[in-house]
Amino acid sequence: MGVLFRFEGTAMPHTSRTSAISLLLPLLLFLPRADAGCHFRAIFNFGDSNSDTGGFWAAFPAQPAPFGMTFFHRPQGRASDGRLVIDFLAQAMGFPFLSPYLQAIGSKFQHGANFATLASTVLMPNSSLFVTGISPFYLGVQISQMKEFRDRVLEVRSHANLPPKDIFGEALFTLDIGQNDFTSNLASIGIRGVQLYLPQVADQIGRSIKELYEIGGRTFFVFNLAPIGCFPAFLKELPHTNSDLDEYGCMLSYNNAVVDYNKLLNQTLHQIRVQLKDASVVYVDTHSVKLELYRHPKSHGLLYGTRACCGYGGGDYNFDPRLYCGNTKDINGRSVTAMACSDPQNYVSWDGIHASEASNKLLTSAILNGSIFHPPFSLSDLCNLQPIG
Repeated sequence: MGVLFRFEGTAMPHTSRTSAISLLLPLLLFLPRADAGCHFRAIFNFGDSNSDTGGFWAAFPAQPAPFGMTFFHRPQGRASDGRLVIDFLAQAMGFPFLSPYLQAIGSKFQHGANFATLASTVLMPNSSLFVTGISPFYLGVQISQMKEFRDRVLEVRSHANLPPKDIFGEALFTLDIGQNDFTSNLASIGIRGVQLYLPQVADQIGRSIKELYEIGGRTFFVFNLAPIGCFPAFLKELPHTNSDLDEYGCMLSYNNAVVDYNKLLNQTLHQIRVQLKDASVVYVDTHSVKLELYRHPKSHGLLYGTRACCGYGGGDYNFDPRLYCGNTKDINGRSVTAMACSDPQNYVSWDGIHASEASNKLLTSAILNGSIFHPPFSLSDLCNLQPIG
């Protein structure tokens, strides 16, 4: 097991204390082993823009360049310059990239489906709680879509683009959602106002796991929330004083509120484990990895932490809320475009809110080696993990 290393109040197994991300082991650790295959035969993902592989843009086509420039070389419905964590995870497990459930053309679901859409929330959006711009595909809708998908799979005799009927008990269910519940109202009602309904967010995630369990799911990875107080966009937009900034330039009050929510989420998942004794419900502490990358980018092969690669305005954050990545607008009497940098591989943040492919790869490495799982879960013992270069 090794010693326990503590990330923001959550104890995690770790073999060395040389760095908070010595857990980012070389990707070569994940070369194929002698035994082939994987215990898991599919991945079903639920989430927001952090794991959306094209669902939102299938429903509302309009993604601008330069998204996808690093890996796909054109926009592919991902809020990044390249691959997301869910892409790397599928690749490591020997699966193709997950097709969005909402994408009508070219989708293949033999190895799972992605129900995530940009701007999705855990709680049902309504005019009194959420600002405009929130996706209608909140978690409850995504779960309903999953149930419909399962029903269709069980109904048909066979179909080349659908998985076998017994896939659901041998699938990995991943949930990476909640960020929009946290951030969509911060500017209007503040941290304390948001904290009032965060218990509902954690509770609904727990209820959703139970629903997925009832249709056959037995293994669940639940991602916690990122340190949004380090995001370039929020450093630019959210009210704060210089005294609220830590030595790394991140907002303490917002990050502390995230830590409080993550503790609540972890407690909720513990309760679910007690109730679902034959299920594996894993809390994935991605927060600790992202916080380390924002604080010490150069220690992990990056150069810029709290500065966006794609944006407008330059300065410390290269983010202007008037002009989002890839868009063009008249500002101060002239037409300007929020351009991408030429070296996104050096940035933690792609567009001020979402991660670059480089940081997504580092985060996936931490997931694959199991250093941020609670309780401990050895994915490498269950799957012949492939390299994710």
